[in-house]
Amino acid sequence: MLSPCTKVCAIDAASGWCRGCGRTLDEIAAWGSLGDAAQRRIAERLPPRLARLRTAD
Repeated sequence: MLSPCTKVCAIDAASGWCRGCGRTLDEIAAWGSLGDAAQRRIAERLPPRLARLRTAD
């Protein structure tokens, strides 16, 4: 699975999620060593996280 990185790397202090991709720092760091299933589980969480970040602005 391709990385969801959008090259907009800014961690939201309140949530701990990247404002560009929605991942946590731990998820970003582990991404390359995770299997497809684990990457898919994380990827499924990203759209709602990003939506919450946008509504919090």
